[in-house]
Amino acid sequence: MATASRPAADLPTRDPPVREAIGIARVLCILGIVYVHAWTGLDGDRLAKLDSTHQGILRWVLIELVGRSAVPLLGAISGWLSGPSARKRSYAGFVRVKARTILAPMLLWNVIALVLVSGFAYWGHLAAPIPANLWEALDWIGCVTQPNPINVQISFLRDLFLCMCAAPLFARLSDRWLWAAWGLALLWSASGFVFPLLLRPPILLFFLSGMLARRAGTAERIAAWPLWACLLPYLLFAPAKIAASSFYDAWLKTHVAAADAIDLPIRFAAALALWRIALALVPRLLGRTIVGLERYAFLLFCCHLVLIWLIGPLIGHAVGKMGTPLYPPYLLLQPLLALGGTILVGRALEWVSRPTAGLLSGGRLAAPRPARLPRGATSAKGTASPPGAIS
Repeated sequence: MATASRPAADLPTRDPPVREAIGIARVLCILGIVYVHAWTGLDGDRLAKLDSTHQGILRWVLIELVGRSAVPLLGAISGWLSGPSARKRSYAGFVRVKARTILAPMLLWNVIALVLVSGFAYWGHLAAPIPANLWEALDWIGCVTQPNPINVQISFLRDLFLCMCAAPLFARLSDRWLWAAWGLALLWSASGFVFPLLLRPPILLFFLSGMLARRAGTAERIAAWPLWACLLPYLLFAPAKIAASSFYDAWLKTHVAAADAIDLPIRFAAALALWRIALALVPRLLGRTIVGLERYAFLLFCCHLVLIWLIGPLIGHAVGKMGTPLYPPYLLLQPLLALGGTILVGRALEWVSRPTAGLLSGGRLAAPRPARLPRGATSAKGTASPPGAIS
């Protein structure tokens, strides 16, 4: 097995400011994921009846073209960041860190979701899933055979941890063999083949894409590309996705491979567009503000569905369920509301116990608060990996 030489992209750089762009991208991606789980107040049958309404179309666009398209960049960032540390650390040391920053928060937040959400449902105060027995509860906590139906998004961490377990091997492969692994991951992702090693095979595909991007210095090169050129592929693929879902939705549901063949290109295009937007935001006031929020991004990823289960109905009681006049503004604002709730949760955890806050936030709330960058400034080491779990 050949060992890849240290690529120039692993060296610290000052321009472009990759570290800040990673922070911005993480926040934007996770805010987008909230749309996938936004509160509607309706069950599946009643939601299906609203699919062709204006609100149903708005919700579909936010879920398919914003929310689901955010996951690939998170996976690619994780692969991009893992390469150097996977080569330098011992295997046991590397996996131990990832178990603490990825696996432990996943398990703990699944337990919290089970206790709070299923607990309220058991007592009749909430319409939410309840495990049928102890074994099913353990399956939900570990995401062993399925995503936790209460905390669906967190199964990403389960697959990401398994990718991290293989990262030291991937990091030592030559470019040729790493591309071969990428090709196998692409075939698996596009085939629709179900194997319980990974619940979502595309996560491995995007993870390997990030590792390859680091070797080639792609993340830095994209900063020199015109913004419009990076947005164009997504703008071209999005209408194709809309058309396919509009006219062939029933057929695509029974032909998973065809659906994946449509989804994968648009997800890569979305990752490119989001990354270029993040780079463009770094020197701007909005970008500097988002970088300051990045320490809460992992916590937002882990706890937003618990907040939506518990708090969503209370707000929904005032504004109305999906289909009512005030629901669209509520839908659009749910990521920001979830972020605000997450910040309150994070600060409460820090006040009660900083070690607990660090554990539940994948290490981010245990670290010192980042200093706010002055206007126009970038970090001294643009490609340095910030502490955290999705890395």
